[in-house]
Amino acid sequence: MTTRLQLISHASTAATARAAFPGDEPLDPRGLRRAEALAGRVTGTRSSLTGPELRCTQTAKALGLTAMVDPSLRDWDSGRWSGRTLAETEAREPEAVREWLADPAATPHGGESILDLIERVTAWLSGLTSGSIAAITHPAVIRAAVVHAVEAPPARFWHIDVEPLAGVFLSGRAGRWRLRYVSADDRGHHLSE
Repeated sequence: MTTRLQLISHASTAATARAAFPGDEPLDPRGLRRAEALAGRVTGTRSSLTGPELRCTQTAKALGLTAMVDPSLRDWDSGRWSGRTLAETEAREPEAVREWLADPAATPHGGESILDLIERVTAWLSGLTSGSIAAITHPAVIRAAVVHAVEAPPARFWHIDVEPLAGVFLSGRAGRWRLRYVSADDRGHHLSE
């Protein structure tokens, strides 16, 4: 049987507006309004999942979903960089940032490597059951899922942009995934199939 997976990036927060490594912050007023404007557009799913962070659970609620928290959808752990912008981090630790961007296995921040994130998301994808599923999660988790689905090298993680409230659609069977399409609300596309 086929699994149809709709991955939706959480709405904007203060950290996304600042291009900062996030903590567990709430949606900003603009993000909440944009998510509420999309309520009812996520349709045709048998189940809804959400990452455990407040920004994911708030997005799910604003979209009108009754979603079960799935710890595997948690955000990438940025360690001691949490709360800082990339520019601030680069100013303080330029070599560490260069290493992190060049090597998917690097953990100069003391958190989770990009390679570990991809492996975690791959394991989560492997455990999904057939049917249609919506999952509210983070840009990093969605990037990792796309890297796995298209069998890209881990270094390609940085070549994927995921905006707030973007939807990425994957379909899979027997461990093989296909990228179906990507939509974003600011381009007038619905978040449902």
